[in-house]
This record gives sequence, C-alpha cells and structure tokens, in this order.
Amino acid sequence: MGANGYRDYFKVLGVERSADADAIKRAFRKLARQYHPDVNPDDAGAEAKFKEVSEAYEVLSDPDKRRRYEQFGQYWSQAGGGPGTGGVDVDFGRYGNFDDFINDLLGRFGGPASGGAPGGFGFSSGFSGGFSGGMPGGGRGAPINLDAEASISLSFADAFRGSERTLAVNDERVQVRIPPGVKHGSRLRLKGKGNLQPGTGRRGDLYLNLQLQEHPVWKLDGDQLRAELPLSLDELALGGEVRVATPDGEASVQVPPGMTLGRSLRLKGKGWPLKDGRGDLLLTPVLKLPGQLSAEERQLLEQLRAARSADPRAGWIQAARL
Repeated sequence: MGANGYRDYFKVLGVERSADADAIKRAFRKLARQYHPDVNPDDAGAEAKFKEVSEAYEVLSDPDKRRRYEQFGQYWSQAGGGPGTGGVDVDFGRYGNFDDFINDLLGRFGGPASGGAPGGFGFSSGFSGGFSGGMPGGGRGAPINLDAEASISLSFADAFRGSERTLAVNDERVQVRIPPGVKHGSRLRLKGKGNLQPGTGRRGDLYLNLQLQEHPVWKLDGDQLRAELPLSLDELALGGEVRVATPDGEASVQVPPGMTLGRSLRLKGKGWPLKDGRGDLLLTPVLKLPGQLSAEERQLLEQLRAARSADPRAGWIQAARL
C-alpha cells in the first residue's frame, strides 16, 4: 500500500491494466492458493497478502467497481464505495476446505467459481461448454442465485428417440433422461443439482440447454419434419410408387403424374414426436439427374426433345419484359 492508502490492485494480482475478467480470475486463483492460511499456517504475512489479493479481486472482478477504480484512482471508494481500509473480512473457520472457500468467495464477488467450468462444476463429454452459474454477490448476507446452466449437444437421433446421459456434477454422478422429441433450444431443469452455497446446504437448480446437431437429410421446421425427396425425370413426369426414407424406416408413397417441384408430399403421423402423438413428415421433390447419361438415356432424351409438344417457356419471356 502507498503512503496515501492507495493500492494498485493490478500490481497486487500481477496483471496488466488491460487484463480481462478471465485473466484476473486466473491470477486471483493462483495467488489465493499460494497465500491461503491453510497452506501457510501461523504466517501473518501470508494471511495479510491473502486478504490483499482478495480485496483486489473484489474490486477488479466487479465491472462497476473497476470502472470507478480506473477513473478515480486512490479516491475511487469515495466515488461510490469500496472495501475501505479494512480490506476483506474472511472467517476461515467457516470452510471445510479451500475449494469451499473459493466457491463462496467467487460467488460473493459475482464471478463463476471455476476457470474451466463456471459455477464449480465438473462436466462429462456430453457437454458443449461448461456450467455457468449466476451468483451475484454484494457482501455477506446478500441473496445468492445458486442456479446454474450448461449446454448439451444431441444427435438428431437422440433428440428424436430420447436418450439418457450421465453427468458429473460436483463429483456427483447424475442420470438425466432426455425425452423423445426435444427441440433445439429446449431446456431441462434438474432440481437441486445447481450451485452449492458452502456452510448452508442451500443448492440451486441446474438448467440444461439442449442443442441439436444438424442432420444431412432431416430438417425440423416447427412441429413438422422435412426432407428433400430426390426424383428422376420420369418419376416426376409419369408419377408412380416410389420407395422413400422415414425416421421409422423405408416406406412407399405414390407420386402423382406431373409432380410440381416445390410441392410437398405429406405423410401424416410419420414426423417428429409431439406431446399428443407424432407430427407430419413433408417430402419435397427435387429433380435428381444422373451425373453421366448412358447412350440409351441420351437417345431417349433426344427423342423426347424432338417429340415435345409444348414450349416450357411459353408466355414467360413475354411476361418478363420490362
């Protein structure tokens, strides 16, 4: 501390003044572990240093406090409040171990409790991203939001049929049943599996945000399942029975003669699982020409061109003139 009572909190944490929130959090965790009284018993100097880095983190991890600190320097606390000359009051006897202390301290200061998995959670391979827990602080006794969130990436098949996942949450294995028919952006609530407040036993809920991976064929449009249906030229022109794919396996559908591109075939009850049954499956025909024509195919197409009775662009060129 300088003679005027001013602490350079950036130097205390050993970070540049341009350091972002993640860099500040990493620096604090490193120093907090180094100077924690459990690691340095009966070392008054280490305890004083520990309180100093805790105070620095309290200020620099709070965007409003950091803004005032950077704007007003040594007078920042008079511009809106601060920890004051007494530093951070820490009762080490409240905590069973260092991780309990860190979880509570980072929660009080408004930050997530773990660098790799915010909120202090471990996570299994089913997650894309870690847990995030909103634990706004404001001092001892202030209400704490103990809820947490995480994202799970699901294959299209798992979302369609439903699945089970085993998650690692705070060293606890939790079985999660994902019901059939969940959609991208759906949320599942696991009651009592969120952040744990040390010393109280209070625990929030865990919300799982479900993200569906794209499928090469199937597309979900609201409650309807869609896909393109490749058809040959003769199938489009002449119609007939064709074999198609559905989520349940192959099926036969009747293509009407002169099928118009853009019009869909509807298979009722063959689509996405809904609360009251199954939605519809919509198959939209697209013309699929062979990459290379055989000699016979080319000959037949030449005959078709010669025998064609209608101009497909009749009236179109005239109507397109400006």
